[in-house]
This record gives sequence, structure tokens and C-alpha cells, in this order.
Amino acid sequence: MSKLKWGILSTANIGVKRVIPAIIAGQRGVVAAIASRDSERAARIATRFGIARSYGNYQALLDDPEIEAIYNPLPNHLHVHWTVKALEAGKHVLCEKPIALNAAQAQAIVTARDASGMRVIEAFMLRFHPQWHRLRELVQAGRIGAVRAIQSAFVFSVLDPNNVRNRADIGGGALYDVGCYPIVTARYLFGSEPERAVALVDRDPKLGVDRVTSGLLAFPGGGQLAFVSALQLAPYQRVVILGSAGHIDVAVPFTPQKEHRCRLVIDSGKSLDGSSAVFEDFAPADQFALQCDAAAAVFRNETQQEFPIEDAIANMRAIDALYRSAISGHWETP
Repeated sequence: MSKLKWGILSTANIGVKRVIPAIIAGQRGVVAAIASRDSERAARIATRFGIARSYGNYQALLDDPEIEAIYNPLPNHLHVHWTVKALEAGKHVLCEKPIALNAAQAQAIVTARDASGMRVIEAFMLRFHPQWHRLRELVQAGRIGAVRAIQSAFVFSVLDPNNVRNRADIGGGALYDVGCYPIVTARYLFGSEPERAVALVDRDPKLGVDRVTSGLLAFPGGGQLAFVSALQLAPYQRVVILGSAGHIDVAVPFTPQKEHRCRLVIDSGKSLDGSSAVFEDFAPADQFALQCDAAAAVFRNETQQEFPIEDAIANMRAIDALYRSAISGHWETP
């Protein structure tokens, strides 16, 4: 079977450093073209990766008849516009998270998807990593009893004022960039949508973006997510799932390097010194390559799409509620 022909919409770092190498390393795709507003940069990246064609504008890539799917890693404020244009051009789309700046804006993607018959996937690569498949399996099987609480942290430091994460006018900020991960994973594990949300936000006085955002989400049946996301703290990430009969620690839940092994620590809690813990280890895995191969299977109609665009909009509703809460000072309903 022929490989899916991808077009890369921009020369953003995540595409160059993660996704293009992942498609090349995967089994199901080939990068056939890349576009940038800087034609010389597009040509350099194409030469570097052996990509057949490069374009000096985004529309030219969408007009390429050989391209079957577009990867969209543009800044957040451009996700909806160029995803819609790609769908209208008859291309499937893998779009970076968050899918939009708010849930209402994202509805345009639903309309374009339905009109075009094409598929759209939000690029939460962690949902394709074996450690998360196993984690959900353990929770659903009751390995740690009834799960009532999840604690998550995803923080790092980026101080360059020109970095897209530090530009409030184009959708920067901690909650959009990394806070979305605790939210999507809690929804993944609880298998339901939050009923209310409350947030505490600290904004950088010069840049205007939320540099530290903490949140609480209440799920049906008493489930709770407590998380912190940040752009100006020393790098750290962790997920702890707390159940009535134990807990599970995920040391590197969101961005494990493809060369590194992953480990789940499953502990009954019978001993606070950790001696009651057992471990499940996972061989190194490239979650970006797994994501791109899975997307290719969906785009070729070989498998059902587990997380349609409606799932991305549900995640946006939770983010919207947290931002509203930061202003109102009260619980908000997604």
C-alpha cells in the first residue's frame, strides 16, 4: 500500500524537530512538500529532510494535487483559518493543539469537515503512547479502586518575548500551551466531561500572557483534577492518579523523549516509603510517529477515528471555562 503524502504547513520548530522526523521514521507516511512564508527557509528544510517540493506560501501547498493530508503547526490564532482552508482544498488535517482560541471559533472546523467529507485530528500525541493506553486500562479495570482525584503538573521556562508562547495577541500563555494536557488526560481517564471549573491565573505584567495557571475541574461522580501549568518555572511534569485502593505515578507523562523508557509506579499505599510499589516499564516509543501512523490509517478510512474534532471542542470548553473563572473569581460551567 502506498504511503500517505503529507504537506507541512510552515517550518515551525515542532514540525521540524518532532513531526517531520516522526513521519519519516513511521510506517505509513511520506513528507511530500513543505511551505513557509520564507521560501528560502522552506527550501533549506526541504533539502535537509529530502522533501521533494517546497513552497513560499501556504496556499500553494494546499493547491498541490498530490498532497493528501496537511500537518498544521502554525501559531494558535491561525489553527482554525488554515485548517478550514485545508479542508476546503480537499485535504485531511492533523492540527496542533489547542485546536482554536475558544470553542465557538472551533465550530467553523466542524462545518468545514462536514461540508468537505475530510477528517481532522487534534495533535495530542500522548494519547498514542503505550503508557497512556496501559494507564487507562489499569484505571478502567479498577487496579487502584475508585479513582476520585488526579494531580497534574506541566511546567517549563521560556523567557524570549518573541516566542509564540509569550505573545498574548496570537494565543500564547501557559493554559493554552501546556495546561491543555492535564485537561485532555483527565478527560481521557475519567471518560467524561467536567461539570465545572475554577482557575487561578498569574499574568506576566509585561507580556500579558498567563505565566502560571492552576485549575480545578469537577467531573461527574465526584472526580477531580487539580493541575498547574506554567511558562516561567523550572521544567517539571508529573501525573498522579489517586484511587481508593492505591495510586499510580507517571514520571514523564506528556513529552517523553523517543529514546527514553517510561515507567508507571503502581502503589497500594500500604507503605508510605514506596516499598509497596510495583513497576511497569515501557520500551522507548516515538509518540509522534505513532500519532502520524494512526492519523494515516484514519485518513485512509482503515480505522475509526477515536477522538473526532468534537473531542477537541470539548477540551476547548474546559479551557474557556477556566479563563472565564480567572476573570469572574467563581466556578464556571464549560
